[in-house]
Amino acid sequence: MTSVRPDLDPELRALLAEMPPMPPLSPEVLAQLRQYPQTPIDTLLEGRAVDRREVTVPTPDGTMLPLSIISPAGTDRTAAAPCVYWIHGGGMIMGDRFSQIDIPLDWIDLLGAVVISVDYRLAPEATGTTLVEDCYQGLLWIAENAEDLGIDPARVVVAGASAGGGLAAGVTLMARDRGAPAIAAQVLICPMLDHRNVTTSSRQYSGGHGVWTREMNEYGWRSVLGDLTGQDVSGYVSPAMADDLSGLPTTYIDAGTAEVFRDEDVDYATRIWAAGGQAELHIWAGGFHGFDALYPQVRLSAAARRTRDDWLTRVMSPDHAPKA
Repeated sequence: MTSVRPDLDPELRALLAEMPPMPPLSPEVLAQLRQYPQTPIDTLLEGRAVDRREVTVPTPDGTMLPLSIISPAGTDRTAAAPCVYWIHGGGMIMGDRFSQIDIPLDWIDLLGAVVISVDYRLAPEATGTTLVEDCYQGLLWIAENAEDLGIDPARVVVAGASAGGGLAAGVTLMARDRGAPAIAAQVLICPMLDHRNVTTSSRQYSGGHGVWTREMNEYGWRSVLGDLTGQDVSGYVSPAMADDLSGLPTTYIDAGTAEVFRDEDVDYATRIWAAGGQAELHIWAGGFHGFDALYPQVRLSAAARRTRDDWLTRVMSPDHAPKA
């Protein structure tokens, strides 16, 4: 552990100090965290002019995955709207399809987008590539039902936060390698990309009070990978392990300077550029992990969300999107 760390944004520092410390992760603590009530989806949708429907999608092993489809109210299904496929965070060990969903819900108003969120299976009950395969199955279903959903198949964005950002990166790699479905862009918000925990930022945020520390990260990865190490770890699960980052859709990556994922996220963007791809990278000074999801009212959070929204508006305009 290194004691030298980037300073926190003053507003965020005060809010973080008020958060109760979280005990070390264990099966017992994880069981308690999974019972912690999330903001009900009906509350998040209150006052929004949207329609919502629930479907289930089968996986190859017969497991049924819930998907929530949230569309602008009265959507004309003959019109081709952009789609945001949302993959939630939670260290791959907790959360559900409504976690952090306020982020893509804003894109309904901004873009007229259809937001579809998936409930993938969680570790440690599910391990290895199961989680990312679940997310891929949801994406396949969207592509197969694009016309009925009123979605433009050339304007599908895969997006996620934290573990969801890592799974979004894995799904995008999987879609590239399997030749389908088409993905117009990926939005990786403070993504969890590298199981190795060898970066400077990983060491900086070891121990102490934090939203997601090195120790929590190690627990999450152990839950998914078990005894797998080194080259046995799939790049679809830990995208930093992927040898080739060429041929990816345009990518947005953001994170804070004061978080464990900072350096692996910078490295992922750098490797996309080295492979000839397009990536926009924002590292927000003083931001801790998930700051703009936890405290959207803070000025730094508002700036991060606004910048992300502006980028997405630009790349999802009909004249910007790649042709199907």
